[in-house]
Amino acid sequence: MTEPQSNPLVRTVASTQSEMTEIVLPNDTNTLGNLLGGRLMHFIDLTGAMAAYRHARTPVVTAAMDHIDFIRPVHLGDLVTLKSSVNRAFTTSMEVGVKVWAENTRTGSIAHVASAYLVFVAVDEHGRKQNVPQLQPETPDEIRRHQDALRRREYREKEYARRRDGSLATHGLS
Repeated sequence: MTEPQSNPLVRTVASTQSEMTEIVLPNDTNTLGNLLGGRLMHFIDLTGAMAAYRHARTPVVTAAMDHIDFIRPVHLGDLVTLKSSVNRAFTTSMEVGVKVWAENTRTGSIAHVASAYLVFVAVDEHGRKQNVPQLQPETPDEIRRHQDALRRREYREKEYARRRDGSLATHGLS
């Protein structure tokens, strides 16, 4: 665990890191014995929320699951480890990255199986948006993820504006 920050208005990426491990049980799988995508999304949401909560230190709500890649199946009996951290903090929202690995408990082999980006919004006990501390990336990888998060946010905002303006109506998708 990272020591508390000296400036409560700025937090490091390391202070937001969260990790969760689950075993894939029969109720978590489909008829092929693979982890259900929805169940994995639930695990991703929980782990992402932990990082966002560590950063905001106030309740958070999921605003978007921006992107998710299912890279390979996760099998019955595997251990699933999810790691998350805040990539960037905005005014009231945070982008969180989550990476998922599966460990075959018989062989010990570990494989990257999924990645996702989520957006969380900090709220008070009445559901009103709350400002979040700034995020200070420190390593080259954290700086890259911080910059990439801004590009993803700009893309999300353009897409939202496009949908709001009704441009999808011409395609029967409004």
